[in-house]
Amino acid sequence: MWSVLLMGLAGLLIGGAIAFRQQHRPLWTQVVFCVLAAMSLLAAYLLTLPAG
Repeated sequence: MWSVLLMGLAGLLIGGAIAFRQQHRPLWTQVVFCVLAAMSLLAAYLLTLPAG
C-alpha cells in the first residue's frame, strides 16, 4: 500500500519538475523535485523487498 502511494508521489514530483521547467524557474528547483522523486521511488522499492 505504501509503495503505491510513494510511486504516486514520485509521479507528482516529476510533474512538478516538468512544470517548473516550462515556467523557466531556477534549475535548483527542478533538481530538488527530481531528487525527491528518485528518493520516493527508492523508498517504494525498498518497501517491496522481503523483511528477511
